[in-house]
Amino acid sequence: MFRLGIRQFHSSRAFRAVHFDTRKFMVQLQNEGFTSEQSEGVVKIVSQALADGVNSIGSTLVTKETLSKMTYQQKVDFAKLRGELQTIDRSEFQNIENENERIRNDLEKLRTRIREEITKANAGVKLDLNLEKGRIREEGSQHESHISEINTRIDQEVANMKMQIDGVKTQVMQWLIGVCTGTFALVLAYVRLLT
Repeated sequence: MFRLGIRQFHSSRAFRAVHFDTRKFMVQLQNEGFTSEQSEGVVKIVSQALADGVNSIGSTLVTKETLSKMTYQQKVDFAKLRGELQTIDRSEFQNIENENERIRNDLEKLRTRIREEITKANAGVKLDLNLEKGRIREEGSQHESHISEINTRIDQEVANMKMQIDGVKTQVMQWLIGVCTGTFALVLAYVRLLT
């Protein structure tokens, strides 16, 4: 009779020990109608298959030491990777901060330039407005002097016309007095002639 030995394997999960009772299996086979030689042959085949399966599974399992070493190595690798990632993060963060500072400086320069441009534009507009005001004042003073000249000429013309009218009045009065006196003298002469 063959007996399969008990083997335990260690990994992260504990396997239960495998027991195969060949005697009990042979009795069951004989109860089913197998002969003693037949049941012994079947038990040999099944025992060999189980042994091969257990050996195959056992060869793929890892010992606790190897698992500990692998776990430690993975922790070291992860720590290394985390350090590299942190370094990359710091580097990226520093690059972003530098870029942000550069953009902030560019914006400040642009803001300063825009202020200067606005100041220049305001100064230009104020200068244009002052020049325009000066021109308007000059034109206004020219118009005022022209108006005062026209008023002076009008006053002179009115004075001249008054003098001419007064002269004409005087001539008309003299002429009228002369005509009236002549007429009165004729009328008197006529009345004397009649009387």
